[in-house]
Amino acid sequence: MNSDLLLKRALNFEFLSVEEGKFLFENVPTAELMYVANELRKMQKPDEKVTWIIDRNLNTTNVCLANCKFCNFYRIPGHADSYITTLEQYKVKIEETFRYGGEQLLLQGGHHPELGLSYYEQLFRDLKKMFPTVKLHSLGPPEIAHIAKMEGLSHTEVLQALMEAGLDSLPGPGAEILNDRVRRIISKGKCSGREWLDVMRAAHQLGLTTSATMMFGHVETIEERFEHLALIRQVQSEKPDFAKGFIAFIPWPFQDEGTLLKKVRGVRNEVTGDEYIRMIAMSRIMLPNIKNIQASWLTVGKAVAQVCLHAGANDFGSIMIEENVVSAAGAPHRFTSNGIQEAIREAGFEPQLRNQQYEYREIPASIEQQVINY
Repeated sequence: MNSDLLLKRALNFEFLSVEEGKFLFENVPTAELMYVANELRKMQKPDEKVTWIIDRNLNTTNVCLANCKFCNFYRIPGHADSYITTLEQYKVKIEETFRYGGEQLLLQGGHHPELGLSYYEQLFRDLKKMFPTVKLHSLGPPEIAHIAKMEGLSHTEVLQALMEAGLDSLPGPGAEILNDRVRRIISKGKCSGREWLDVMRAAHQLGLTTSATMMFGHVETIEERFEHLALIRQVQSEKPDFAKGFIAFIPWPFQDEGTLLKKVRGVRNEVTGDEYIRMIAMSRIMLPNIKNIQASWLTVGKAVAQVCLHAGANDFGSIMIEENVVSAAGAPHRFTSNGIQEAIREAGFEPQLRNQQYEYREIPASIEQQVINY
C-alpha cells in the first residue's frame, strides 16, 4: 500500500478500508496523521472553535446483570450497596446542575432485572414534569436492548415509547469494541455488537440523535479497532436524509484500576499519549461522515487532550459535574467551567459552549464555578 495515496483519498473524504486504516496507523508518523486529520477537521469545522458542554452523568441504578469485566461500578441484585436513584435525589441534583449552567442529564444505569419500560417511561415523564427544560441524553443501546428483551418488544417500539415520555437523544455507551470475540471476553452479558448497531439504526430511523463511542486498549487487536470504526461509519451512511444520526464519536482508553480484566487476566491500560493521539487522528480519517470527534480529557488528561485538538478533535466534551463509572476504574481528571475554557485557549482555539445537538449556547450569567471531587 502507498500511504501518500491513501492520505490523499482520505482528504477527499473517501472511505478507507479496515486494512487501509490499519496500514496507516501502523506505518505513518504521528505528525503526518495529525496533519491530515487536522485538515479534515478544518474542512468540516472551519471556525476554529472547540466545543464543550456542561452536563451531569447521573446513574439511575448501579444494579446490573451484565457483569462487564472492566466495570467497578455495578452491583449484583440484592447487594448491600445497590441502589435506585429516587425522584428527590434527581430533584436535588438537577437543581444543582442548573446552577452550574447545565441543562442536560446523561442518564445511565445498568441491566436491572426489575426495571422495565414502564419504569423508564414514568421516570422520564416525572423528570420532565419537574424540569420541563431539562434535556435527557439517556440510556444507551445495551439498556435499550435489555428493555426490549424483557418486554418482548422491538428496539423501535422501546425507543418510540421513551421518546414520547421525554427522551431527547441517545448516547453511545456499551460499544466498547463491536466485535463479538472481544465482547465475549469483556462484556458477555451485554448485547452483541450487531444488536448495538441495530439499536442505533432504529434510533436514526426515528430521527433520534445519537453518539458513538469506542473503549480500546484492552484485549482487542488493531484490526478490530478499525473494524469498529468501519461499522460505525456504515451505520451512519445508512441513516435517513432527515436524521443527524451519529452526531459525535468519542474514543477513550480502557481504565484498568481494580477491574477484573486486570486482576484475573492481567490486562492493563498501556495506551500511551502518542497512541491516543494517533487513534483520534485515525478516527477523523476513518469517519468522514461524522463531523464531531471528542477528545476524552477525563481518561487521558489535559495535555494529551489539548494535542488532540490539533489531530482532528474539535470537541472537549463535558466538565462532568458528576461521573461515576469510568472514574471508578481510575480516571482521575477534573475540570471546572473556567478550567476547560482555559485549556482550550491554551491549545490555540476559541472555547464555545454547546448543547447536545452541537448548537452553540451563551454561557449563563449566573453560572456557579464548581470544584468537585467525586
